[in-house]
Amino acid sequence: MGLDFVEGGATFEHAVTETGFGRFHYGLMALCGLVYLDTAMGITILSFVLPAAQCDFDMDSPKKGWLNAAPMLGMVLGSYFWGCLADTRGRKVVLIATLVMDGVCGIASSVAQFYGLFMFLRFLNGFAITGAMGIVFPYLGEFQPTVYREKILCWMELFWTCGIILLPGIAWLVIPLPLRIVNDYFVFGSWQLFVAVCALPSLVIAAWLAVYPESPKFLLECGEYEEALEVLQEMFHTNTGRPKSEYSVRSLREPRSRTMSMVSTTSRVSIKSIRSLRTPKDIKLLVIEVWDQTKQLCRPPHRYYTVLTCLIQFGLTTSYYTLMMWFPELFDRFESFSKTHPDERASVCEVSGAVLETTESLACPNHIDDSVFLHTLIVGLACIPTSFWLPLCVHRLGAKFFLVFSLVVSGMVAVGLYFVTNATQNLVLSCIFEALTSLGISTVYCVMVDLFPTNLRVMAAALSLTFGRGGALFGNLVFSYLIDINCVLPIALFAAMLFASGGLCFLLPNTGKVELD
Repeated sequence: MGLDFVEGGATFEHAVTETGFGRFHYGLMALCGLVYLDTAMGITILSFVLPAAQCDFDMDSPKKGWLNAAPMLGMVLGSYFWGCLADTRGRKVVLIATLVMDGVCGIASSVAQFYGLFMFLRFLNGFAITGAMGIVFPYLGEFQPTVYREKILCWMELFWTCGIILLPGIAWLVIPLPLRIVNDYFVFGSWQLFVAVCALPSLVIAAWLAVYPESPKFLLECGEYEEALEVLQEMFHTNTGRPKSEYSVRSLREPRSRTMSMVSTTSRVSIKSIRSLRTPKDIKLLVIEVWDQTKQLCRPPHRYYTVLTCLIQFGLTTSYYTLMMWFPELFDRFESFSKTHPDERASVCEVSGAVLETTESLACPNHIDDSVFLHTLIVGLACIPTSFWLPLCVHRLGAKFFLVFSLVVSGMVAVGLYFVTNATQNLVLSCIFEALTSLGISTVYCVMVDLFPTNLRVMAAALSLTFGRGGALFGNLVFSYLIDINCVLPIALFAAMLFASGGLCFLLPNTGKVELD
């Protein structure tokens, strides 16, 4: 107990270790995992809307590309916005706000009757859901002692996998339903019901999150030592079942990042004012604080890792989200091709061209073939082995190994997509690509928790997400225009980006061994 009463109090690492590891941490991991699962569903939902709603909205490939790009544009604009708020107002309140906005906009989009309105509401969904994705990893990580942090964060990959498995399952149950409500002013079909069902979890998770506390590391960073200590006492009580009075730590030491960074130029009273945002002066303080923290990210010693993570996210996310959003569409095209050209082998590019010519002369299709749902479900199931491999082996192999391996091999798989000649080969490569790139996405978030101090952590993640979503926006637009013209170019581009990102990962340090600043 000697550390508890030394001058300045206990370090945060000692204090959070003294809370034990038990029921509180498992409950928090389940909650944050469901947030991540929900973001997986929210981001990929349009992959089933594209083929299901193409008749209602009269969509060709470019229109589908713009619809896919709408939430990506929202993510580009939302990532840094939410990151700034989370690093100044708190993780919990901003996380709840993003989930509520996503749920409300999702339900509203399910009854939108026009392509433009639906696209705008999905833009708002992207704006909201990117905040949840960027905040949930720092929020979860800041409750963990160093010995458990990297492994706990790596288990989040399993929840993402569950999300991409659950989504096609829900789509398979709902979209084929013979539901069609039509009158002079309103049309509501099964795909709209699917959109509404997928929006509800955000609201339920937001209500559950309300009973959990703010990150004690963030509270300590803001100088709110008593509140941070109360959270740690509650963690101790929940984990051990013992009274809060038996918690050994009596005071907390001021964090290094607070004393060493530009946050020290803002008084404790000012920080509390920033979190309340009740007056124009508070908003001015927020803008000043955000600008100061942004400048810190662009200056040594953080500039190197800021640039590196932004470039890695751009290459990885461009390829991942573009192909992930288009996989069901490609599966649908292969299925259509196999029906019109039985026993004939063709590449992805040849299939796309042949299907385009066929559909131009036929009536608009009114359903998605069951094989599309099955193939997408199989792609999700293929991620389960890597979801267990990452947390079980991350301490032995290191997060850096997983990043390099997943990016280089997925780049090779992207090249292989050009050479597939049937639906089965396309499915196998799609499974490998999805498993490895989703592994890379989650590992980047884990690494970033260690690379940046508390007062810059969410903002750094948000900045890299902004670059990543910008790449996804670019990728979806390029793919939508070239898939029917010259699909070799986007495949080659995505493969090159994955190889480049894998090379950049060699420049990252080994993480998971040091205390959080």
